[in-house]
Amino acid sequence: MIRPTIPADQTALVALAEGTGVFKPMEIEALSGVFDEYFETYHAHGHRSVTFEKDGQILGFAYYAATSMTDRTWYLWWIAVTRQSQAGGVGSQLLRHLEDDIRSQNGRLLVIETSGLPSYEPTRRFYLKHKYDQAAVIRDYYADGDDLVVFSKRVGS
Repeated sequence: MIRPTIPADQTALVALAEGTGVFKPMEIEALSGVFDEYFETYHAHGHRSVTFEKDGQILGFAYYAATSMTDRTWYLWWIAVTRQSQAGGVGSQLLRHLEDDIRSQNGRLLVIETSGLPSYEPTRRFYLKHKYDQAAVIRDYYADGDDLVVFSKRVGS
């Protein structure tokens, strides 16, 4: 079941992201702050966070929001599933859910950023599998040898 994220989920979601082994320590630290800000103010300004739960266990989450100063462009800030759930359809269900939600809000474009490091290859394949276009690569963005890879997809008219 995909449901809105609640404050009681925060600790589990940060641990889930850390447990993937993909995110850097500074990203995990930032995620905790993102959730603090989300529950304090951002959810009231249209940011969304959803949690995938099955049989009482949290298996994944996604955090996304409309991008200011654009015409109905949205941005996926975070999507993560437990290591054990990867390649099991949880991420696909979360992505479809947020795409449908964005369409229901009259959104037209979804933008996603990720790393160009080899460890992110499964992530990049995931977006390509879901019909996202690789829109840009900025070399050495995050650090020397760590490119920024931008994906985008029209989700509405």
